[in-house]
Amino acid sequence: MRKSAMAAALGLLAVVLITPVVAAEFEVHMLNKGDAGTMVFEPMLTRIAVGDTVKFVPTDKGHNAEIIAGFLPEGAEPFKGKIGEEISVTFTVPGVYGVKCLPHFAMGMVALIAVGDELPNLDAAKAISTPTKAKARFDTAFEELAAQ
Repeated sequence: MRKSAMAAALGLLAVVLITPVVAAEFEVHMLNKGDAGTMVFEPMLTRIAVGDTVKFVPTDKGHNAEIIAGFLPEGAEPFKGKIGEEISVTFTVPGVYGVKCLPHFAMGMVALIAVGDELPNLDAAKAISTPTKAKARFDTAFEELAAQ
């Protein structure tokens, strides 16, 4: 009886160890109006693991999702979606990423993607200059991130 229990436990352990980790996919909607006001990404803050994908969905017309210049960790690739088109981005480098909707950036249409547990560019990201409304929304996202 003991040998069969030990064999079953070892078998279960082997299955757990060889099962690949499945990356998750998250959706961020681009909206004319949402919980945080007008011209928003919802959610504004998305916390994910390295290897996860974020799909930016143009729920309302006239929006895109693209990286803010310099607002990404070293070694990460920038991205730029087309107006009115969905874009999926897989994040492979830990850190924080600032995302904007180009036509509505000055109106504060921004999102923060936090990738992994270590955020090596967090302080640098907080210091990046953005339009006043975008900065206010990023400040809110940074406070929410710190509370997690």
